[in-house]
Amino acid sequence: MSEVKSVVEVTAADLHGPGVVFCPNPRMPLWSTHPKVFIDLSHEGHGKCPYCGTEYRLKDGEKLSHGH
Repeated sequence: MSEVKSVVEVTAADLHGPGVVFCPNPRMPLWSTHPKVFIDLSHEGHGKCPYCGTEYRLKDGEKLSHGH
């Protein structure tokens, strides 16, 4: 059996730049931090942190704006 990692649902307002979130996120406890990594959600609507395995995904119905 594989271990279930944390899943964080984000809204379009939570994104930084064009469809990007960063991990660790501001809600994670300070003791559990690792180097900051940027995870691109713009292509598939989800992505996984290579350090801690936390999966980030857009909430159902959220749309990314692709215009400037």
